[in-house]
Amino acid sequence: MENPGGLSSDKEDSGASDRKKDHIKLAFESRIDSRDIDDRFYYEPIFAAHPSNTDNLTIQFLGKNFKAPIWVSSMTGGTSMAKTININLAKVCGEFGLGMGLGSCRQLLYSDEYLEDFNVRKYIGEQPLFINLGIAQLEYLIKHNETHRIAEIIKKLECDGLIIHVNPMQEWLQPEGDKFDVAPIVTIQRIIEKVKCAIIVKEVGQGMGIRSIEALLKLPIQALDFGANGGTNFALLEILRSSEIATKNYSKLAFVGHSAGEMVEMVNQLIDSSNASFLCKQIIVSGGVNDFLDGYYYTQKLNIPSIYGHASGFLKYAMDSYESLQEYVDLQIKGLSLAKAYLKVK
Repeated sequence: MENPGGLSSDKEDSGASDRKKDHIKLAFESRIDSRDIDDRFYYEPIFAAHPSNTDNLTIQFLGKNFKAPIWVSSMTGGTSMAKTININLAKVCGEFGLGMGLGSCRQLLYSDEYLEDFNVRKYIGEQPLFINLGIAQLEYLIKHNETHRIAEIIKKLECDGLIIHVNPMQEWLQPEGDKFDVAPIVTIQRIIEKVKCAIIVKEVGQGMGIRSIEALLKLPIQALDFGANGGTNFALLEILRSSEIATKNYSKLAFVGHSAGEMVEMVNQLIDSSNASFLCKQIIVSGGVNDFLDGYYYTQKLNIPSIYGHASGFLKYAMDSYESLQEYVDLQIKGLSLAKAYLKVK
């Protein structure tokens, strides 16, 4: 009898026997409790073929083409591993068409000693590449009329702009931290006036409330990066570096802030209710984004163009080898393409 549809029979399928043995052996281990089902999505399995490529993920963001809506969040510099990590991250962004924020460039303000740790333009190609500096450094540069140094770093590294890290909680808790004399929003406004470059503003692991989000969306910045509470929390990191008595007194501050999900709802609320035209029209969702399912969910929920940021996942594999990082990113992007084909956000 002819095999319908050209499908292999068990006799023709050399792996069928082993596969069926695996199915029997693993059946009981593969049970899922209904309470563990991810209830953020409708699974719609009948309307799409398997994606043959990832063309369904392309997006225009920060004025450039992304092959997938993924941002490699700022991580490291000035350490023994920094150069290798940044090169690996830049290479994978170039290969897969992603964007990247460099780690803190504070060390480059007055010295080129660590410049090569960050000099990765040739690896990332034309994909977006941003330096980053904290509010404390920017406040200092304004006070001493040295904001020209920002443009100099951008030029040396051939970057597309500046990420401003807003981190009052981290600086307060850091034993060596800087104290702000000026509200961060004022410093950001002054930098916009003095430094003519693309600017992204990011929190560093606490997120921010609706009033802060609204104030930033009104500014002529390229994007707001959530840095929500739920991922790497730099307040907690600094608490763990502190004395035992400081840790006991301040530990609860690590749990103050806003999740990515909450910030998504706040942004949507502002966009839906405001009659004003916000100047910032792009979001990078980061903080508690663990994988492509989280990223897909948040970017689909937002009523504004968005991509999502990773840090720890990329860092883990970037410290290993390029091949392992390459495999990790490939799997994440293919998983995202699969999610877009079959999952609809509730």
